[in-house]
Amino acid sequence: MSVLSQTVSRRWLPLVLGGAAALLSGCVVAPAYPTYPAYGGEVIAGDVYAPMAPPPLQTEIIPVAPSPAYVWIGGSWGWGGGRYNWRPGRWAMPPRPGYGWYSGGWNHGPRGWHGGGGHWGPRR
Repeated sequence: MSVLSQTVSRRWLPLVLGGAAALLSGCVVAPAYPTYPAYGGEVIAGDVYAPMAPPPLQTEIIPVAPSPAYVWIGGSWGWGGGRYNWRPGRWAMPPRPGYGWYSGGWNHGPRGWHGGGGHWGPRR
């Protein structure tokens, strides 16, 4: 390889890599179910209706908490794209001391199966 081609390669490589990074940073993956911010900015599933009952909850192995202050938010079924989608559980930091996570759930009603999102709130 000549000195000229090495110089050109060294000049263009950062530009090509920077351009690729800029293009890829514009990718957005949107959730298949409506979301809204809860207490402390936690984004959770909003109220949705499904035509059929959700599957049984999946068994989850709960890993060790990152710290004693974290709260486990169990996995749940969300509805989107004409089907149920499993959202695995995770550890999260409560927005305030003394707050806990209250899971949403699914209830059958006249419009089908109504799913309500979970939320943070004062521990009872």
